[in-house]
Amino acid sequence: MFQRLIKLPEEHSFFLFGARGTGKTTLLRANYPDALKIDLLDHETEAALSLNPHHLAALIGPASSNYVVIDEIQKVPQLLDEVHRLIETRGNEKIFILTGSSARKLKAGGANLLAGRAFLRNLFPLTARELESRFDLPEALRWGTLPKLYSLSSDDLKRDYLESYAHLYLKEEVWGEQIIRNLPPFRKFLEVSAVNAGKIVNTANVARDVGVDPKTVQSYYSILEDTLLGFHIDAYHSSVRKRLRQAPKFYFFDNGVTRALARMLTVEPKAGTNYFGDLFEQFVINELVRWNSYEKRDYRFSYLQSASGVEVDLIIERQARPLALVEIKSTETVREDHLSGLENFQKDFPDAELFLLSRDPNAKKFGRILALPWSRFAEI
Repeated sequence: MFQRLIKLPEEHSFFLFGARGTGKTTLLRANYPDALKIDLLDHETEAALSLNPHHLAALIGPASSNYVVIDEIQKVPQLLDEVHRLIETRGNEKIFILTGSSARKLKAGGANLLAGRAFLRNLFPLTARELESRFDLPEALRWGTLPKLYSLSSDDLKRDYLESYAHLYLKEEVWGEQIIRNLPPFRKFLEVSAVNAGKIVNTANVARDVGVDPKTVQSYYSILEDTLLGFHIDAYHSSVRKRLRQAPKFYFFDNGVTRALARMLTVEPKAGTNYFGDLFEQFVINELVRWNSYEKRDYRFSYLQSASGVEVDLIIERQARPLALVEIKSTETVREDHLSGLENFQKDFPDAELFLLSRDPNAKKFGRILALPWSRFAEI
């Protein structure tokens, strides 16, 4: 088992959210081997607790363990009221660990999220730091870093696993939960959105390609976020109102899943190509998002684009520190001509810190711009 970076509360109930396959069950089994487990993926258990949430007290009553793990809590959102009651009446007698791979039903039903009585944690695919000596950048760009992949011995098995993952997402998270009744347009949307991952979302173009209206496309992107398959990064503006008026970018949570949904698994990313560069950018941004969550930095991420189309990949708003402007390049040797994007905005952000992350193993300084190996992103 890999040593995960996530810090779990020791004496407090908590939610643990993460897409399927990120290793929630393995992590909890290792940290709480004697916990009572209530698996809502078991149809009989789900049905019984849906009909009678108060039966939860009877289930946990005789258990000797202080920990109660309720897997896939979104299956029975009304169970949270009973968890709330038990926390209030029993104090720290039992610590509840509530896992979920989707927040959609919890949001839609106005579920009781326990108002601070349970902390929130998010688990992601493996990071480079967690993989340690087993990390390989080309493999991470090609297959992603879901834990299961590291027990598979061949490319064919990895391809089969990722294709199955995409199929099960449609079957269990979308169709099984009755989020979408007309599946073919959503299936097409998944492919189109994956092909355009990391680019500014053009809702009208996606709607035309999928054959639905723009409002439906917006709801589809919300489904991806609610089922933890990806996240938006908004356009930067010092005014929040103006920031929300500009189209965001959308990133999937894992490169391998992105490539599976885009039907690109048979294409090997080649260094020096635009495709390789796009995957590298998506990988680095995911590493930053995971690190930000695990380390509780509370950084806010956005991107910047000028009227002429010049972009900076990331603007990072850091507590009590200057803005950080970050450009991501897949080059192995940083040169001055790679700095044009950042240089365009130097005058507009005189107090900002400027960084370029790349595959170049050497740190370099170009005026105000500090070029770092991507693996040193924590220094930003």
